[in-house]
Formats: sequence, structure tokens, C-alpha cells
Amino acid sequence: MPTLNDALLVFSDIDGTLMDSHTGEWQAAAPWLARLREHAIPLILCSSKTAAEMLAIQRILGVEGLPFIAENGAVIQLDVNWQDSAGYPRIIQGSSHDEIFSVLEQLRQRDGYKFTAFSELDEHVLADVTGLPPAQASLARLQEASETIIWRDSDERMAAFNTALASLGLRFVQGARFWHVLDERAGKDQAVNWLTRQYHHHDNKTFITLGLGDGPNDAPLLDNVDFAIVVKGLNRQGISLRDDSPTRVFHTTREGAEGWREGLDHMLDSGSSSS
Repeated sequence: MPTLNDALLVFSDIDGTLMDSHTGEWQAAAPWLARLREHAIPLILCSSKTAAEMLAIQRILGVEGLPFIAENGAVIQLDVNWQDSAGYPRIIQGSSHDEIFSVLEQLRQRDGYKFTAFSELDEHVLADVTGLPPAQASLARLQEASETIIWRDSDERMAAFNTALASLGLRFVQGARFWHVLDERAGKDQAVNWLTRQYHHHDNKTFITLGLGDGPNDAPLLDNVDFAIVVKGLNRQGISLRDDSPTRVFHTTREGAEGWREGLDHMLDSGSSSS
């Protein structure tokens, strides 16, 4: 297993993993956040949230300036030290939000699918739906390369909707509470691999990668890192990984930030004990 003394990149989901999905509590993770900073190990947040939301969360957690993956991989924020990179400060993977919403509206008009898009709600209604304060809910509407929807139709209709989206080059991704539509050329897997290559290019060394997540939409992230931590989540289906061997994957017994801390205690124990 990796240690704090290795060349290490840590990729982490937010809701249900680093933060409680409902309360936003993260303080149980604070000791490990400090330890990663002390060892100059980048913590790369990876979420369905918008870039505007992610920038605010970076400030809260004290990880400003580091890259992050927003909108399930459709948006990648670059490291503040990579200002000479094409597309700085962030790049869009695939279709824009407006293009995706246009497709969704056409499908709804043509086939009568029942759903509501986040961008159709004002911040007060969205605050009621998500439980976020209105100011934070307004940031959740600032999607650049995906659309989040509240599905109001049957499971059978969802299967047909998924097929229709796939035929148009779009992904339908299940999140912890909502569904996300993005370009098939985007994804947490592509974003993780792309950022890992960028770190190798800029630092001229090979990194060990560690990922943390709690939901089905985190599987692409956890399948594409060297070591994975599955934080106990609320989703009944759990996470199905290609390689779930105990030498690579640790499943926590605790949820949220408590589970995040438990996972890093397990995976980086030898490094933390020597720090």
C-alpha cells in the first residue's frame, strides 16, 4: 500500500465521501487534510458539482489552487501552476451545457419524458429540492458541460431515455440523489487519467493514485486509480468495481468524513505513523 512518503495523488468524491450529503459536515477529515498538505500531496476533488461550487469548497477545505474534476468529469480545473497549459484555467470535455439541454428539451417534447432540469429552477426552489442554502443552490445552476435532472418518470421510461441519450452521444449517470447527463467523451475516468498524465508531464515523475468515493457514479474514478477506498454510502446498490481485491480496495464501516478518515488511516497507516 502507498505511504505519505510516496509520489501520491489523492482523488476524492465530495458528497457522501468527504462531506455529509445532507449537513455538509467535513471536520472529521481535517487531520488528514492537514497531513496531506504537510507532505505536499495534492487532494483533487472529483464531483458532479459545478466548478463554481468546487471553488467554494476548495476554500473551505484549504486546498485552493489544486486541480479538480467537476460535473462528473465534463469540466477539469487545472493546477494554478499550469498557467502555460492550453485552456487554462479549466477545460471542457465534449458538449456544452446549452447543447446538452437543447437535446434534453427535444427528447422531452418528442417523447414526453417527465423530468425537471436544475437549470429550469430558480435558486429558491432548487434550495428546497437539494437542501442547500439559496446562495449555494445558485452555484449549482452554473453548469458548463452537463445537466442535472430530477427524474419523474417510470423505470421503463428511464431505460428508453438512456438508450436515446446513448444514441446521441450522451451519458446518463446516476449520482447520490440526482441524475446527470454529459457528453460520452467526458467522465471521471477520463479526467482522472488525464490529470495523472499532466502531473507526470509537469513533475517528471510517476505517481501512485488513490481514490475515494461512495456511489455508483464513482466507479469510473475508483476503477482508474491504483488504490481505492469505498466509503460506506446510502446507495443500496453499492459500487461494482472491476477489481475489488482487498489488496487494492478498502471498504469503510463509517459514512462521510468519518469513513474518509477511516479509509486513509487504513491505506496510509505506515506513512502516517512515520510522519
